[in-house]
Amino acid sequence: MTDLAIGRHLAFAAALAVISASCVLLMMRIGPIDHPDGRKEHPQPTPKCGGVGIAVAFMVGIAVLYRFAEFARLADPYFRGVILAASMIAVVSFLDDVYDFSFLVKLGAQLAAALAAVGSGLYLQAPRIPYIGPVDIGWLGPAATLGWILFATNAMNFIDGLDGLAGGVALIAACFFSGIAAAQGAWFAYFASLLLASGLLGFLPFNLPPARIFMGDVGAQFCGFVLAMLGVVAARFETVELSFMMVPMLLAGPLFDVAFTLARRIVAGLPVTRPHRGFIFHVAQRAGVPDLAIAATHWGFALFGGACILAFLHAGSLWKPVISVLPIVPQLAWLGYVRWRSLKVGLVRWD
Repeated sequence: MTDLAIGRHLAFAAALAVISASCVLLMMRIGPIDHPDGRKEHPQPTPKCGGVGIAVAFMVGIAVLYRFAEFARLADPYFRGVILAASMIAVVSFLDDVYDFSFLVKLGAQLAAALAAVGSGLYLQAPRIPYIGPVDIGWLGPAATLGWILFATNAMNFIDGLDGLAGGVALIAACFFSGIAAAQGAWFAYFASLLLASGLLGFLPFNLPPARIFMGDVGAQFCGFVLAMLGVVAARFETVELSFMMVPMLLAGPLFDVAFTLARRIVAGLPVTRPHRGFIFHVAQRAGVPDLAIAATHWGFALFGGACILAFLHAGSLWKPVISVLPIVPQLAWLGYVRWRSLKVGLVRWD
């Protein structure tokens, strides 16, 4: 790719960031308001649909990509699947912000969007297994892809509880994904993740502590859904195959926090669908860790995941499985620190 092409792409990304910021400003004026309650820590009513800017910027960009960018195309059925699924999750998550759906309704809407992606052929088919190579998983491919998309979507949604946390993680993940995909010649993954990063760049300045607007479900669900979907696309449909592990490594912070908390609540016999403040980042906040420090820690997790991917791509096959699990190590250290901090302040119950 030439310097001129890179310059054009960055100029287009900057224009999308401006579109995103304009939508965020509009939502600050007319969007729904998130009011404080016993589960939410913000001190005053705050607009909550900043993610509209992220979704609009991405959808404008992907429409331009579909119409004009021949160098970064998927085959039409798959490309249309990306557009349809992204449009569906944007609409249903925005409606969720407005009408505050129950968990089952929200999950059903997410499942419909995920089925639109999988139904177009966007699913894992022959993932690479360490020391074995590609393995055709047959009918498990669509089922595993559905589970992955739903889990990543909800992980990003659950983790969106502190100013700048989810948006910062998603921005770092999208930037790493775009840069690595470009270096590997995976052009659709490069450009689509650049579009997501552009939308996040327009939104995030308004969401850094103290936030003037929240991402909302329309932003958090959209980011998780699109990143999960792009991970599948890159692993299967690009000319140069990228490892499916890229997105889990970049999102290790949210994925670990949510997986650990769900497992802990299931073991304790607590309802997993009821709103609570028992996620690890919540407990850290309740134990006195400053909000910005918690958000910055999660940004660090994403940066570490990106560094691990760079090492993964250049490592021999013997070391790839080891490197792929390295992002879990700082999660365990963080969990231990939060546990120690909570005991120090007498916070025994995490729920």
